[in-house]
Amino acid sequence: MKTIIVATDFSSAATNAVMYATDMAVSLHADLLLVHVWKLPVSYDGMVTPVLADDLMEDAKKNMKALEQQLAHHSKRKINIDSKIAVGDFFVEFEKICNTIKPHVVVMGSQGTTAAERAVFGSHTVHAMKNIDWPLITVPAGATFSAIKKIGLACDFKKVQDVVPADELRTLVKEFGASLHIINTGKKEAFDPGIVFQSKVLQDMIGDLKPDYHFIENENLDEGIMNFAEKNQIDLLIVLPRRHSLLDKLIHKSHTKQFVLHSHVPVLALHE
Repeated sequence: MKTIIVATDFSSAATNAVMYATDMAVSLHADLLLVHVWKLPVSYDGMVTPVLADDLMEDAKKNMKALEQQLAHHSKRKINIDSKIAVGDFFVEFEKICNTIKPHVVVMGSQGTTAAERAVFGSHTVHAMKNIDWPLITVPAGATFSAIKKIGLACDFKKVQDVVPADELRTLVKEFGASLHIINTGKKEAFDPGIVFQSKVLQDMIGDLKPDYHFIENENLDEGIMNFAEKNQIDLLIVLPRRHSLLDKLIHKSHTKQFVLHSHVPVLALHE
């Protein structure tokens, strides 16, 4: 059975991602696992305060139970919903759970409505996008899941046979019954025999998906991709953080935060 894992800290940004994940689970007939990770409170002398820790755990359990009930009602009990609460470093504990469950996809909120949400939960999302081994969808504030009809893939047509995960891409497109849009950056009028050759290789790899090809020009790479995705109503934008020289630029330092935290389109980071 497919399982979708969604992280929550019970903030508004996280709750929006949880609702997105729930609706996706219903659409894919998948199980849903809610995960909350919190750190032990430490006093100024470095000692754990057990009373406060007990209170935090009790609050986490109450919040999780209330969220499960809300989602059961929202999904009309069409899916199995479970939850896990862990204590420790967010990424370490979250990665352990993902590696044990082996999720079909992981979902996290990408933005917050407050500065605190953006600083805390947003930083977790950026780190997870670059490092987690499972497909990760970052959901912007206000985004809802209805149907994924258009999937975009940012591609610079370099070593496509090595960097484009054709099988995963094919599964994803067919699973949602979506159209695929290949977004190429560069100067359309400039003839580059390398790009021509690589585009032919890509066509041989995924031609059965009948993708549409688009060229965009923008000095700010992440801005150009986001603008295209929004203008063309892309429902899910795929990036390849570890494999793609194009996305290396987006994943480097501040570009990651700009791309993930400021996108109004859900972004899927697809790894090997």
